[in-house]
Amino acid sequence: MTQLWVILFAVLIGVIAGLRALTAPAAVAWGAVFGWVEVTDRWSEWIAHPIAVTVLTVGLLIELVTDQLPSTPTRRTAPQFISRLFTGAFAGALIGSAFFHTFVGLGAGMIGAVLGTLGGAAARERLAARRGKDWPAALAEDVVAVGGAFLIVYLVSLV
Repeated sequence: MTQLWVILFAVLIGVIAGLRALTAPAAVAWGAVFGWVEVTDRWSEWIAHPIAVTVLTVGLLIELVTDQLPSTPTRRTAPQFISRLFTGAFAGALIGSAFFHTFVGLGAGMIGAVLGTLGGAAARERLAARRGKDWPAALAEDVVAVGGAFLIVYLVSLV
């Protein structure tokens, strides 16, 4: 049963990485600090270190700002897509490590990142087309990504 929870949470955190690449690992790092994701005596213990949490949080904030810029390339370009695959797999592996299923989490996080990247881009394009501008869609996506990431990480603690 634990593996199913790992798969579910890792896919979901991967979807978040597809929306905002650094939000997923930053949320998992904060979850480790808050004790929502168990990392003690695991390879992932370093993610709760203040330096790791700070670097990921600063990256998350920078990403939220740069995503609003019109010059930011689409997430479907190779570098953007690959970075989301990497961070989704990484965040999934971190969640998996809490249950001693690192590689299950890694694979599920990567699958979620594909879903989040493609689905998030399509949803944002539709919303932007309805509103006539991209900014409201980008802001809504930011709220879903950050709020969803922290909700997912908190739910890990309930398993």
